[in-house]
Amino acid sequence: MSAEPLAADAGRVVLGIGGLAARRAAAGSLVTHALGSCLGIVVHDRYSQVGGMLHAQLPLGQLSPERAKDSPSLFVDLGIALLFKAVVALGADKRKLRVVVAGGANMTGSIADQFDIANRNLTVMRKIFWQQGILVAGEDTGGGQPRTMTFDFASGSTQIESQGKRHTL
Repeated sequence: MSAEPLAADAGRVVLGIGGLAARRAAAGSLVTHALGSCLGIVVHDRYSQVGGMLHAQLPLGQLSPERAKDSPSLFVDLGIALLFKAVVALGADKRKLRVVVAGGANMTGSIADQFDIANRNLTVMRKIFWQQGILVAGEDTGGGQPRTMTFDFASGSTQIESQGKRHTL
């Protein structure tokens, strides 16, 4: 049983860096722009019509405790936990979630470990998903170009747009 009645339309919700949104709706969309080294993560349970999106910037909250306290969804580790908690609270079944990921681009061209936030973000995400037995159904990560990610409640699909090209995950 869901905690919230099904909304006819969630509208168009735009997330910025550190944004997190979850809705139970038959229509509408969640959108985030400029996914460079950041990660965009979409989770969707088509049976309960619950979807959510996270735009995380940094890998680990423990590296910046004050920022983590004020804005936990800025961080991959804390944001993923909050995203799953939010969609489950709306009635999603964690075992039925379809997960898609975009971003993790190396925007600086640097390969120095201390600055490779993109790969650190991807590593933390993959470790969390592995530990929780979560499989990623679609992924558009890496490279050097930013992406826009759009989740559509009506179809359950996630669109990725980069350099004028669009495809579905």
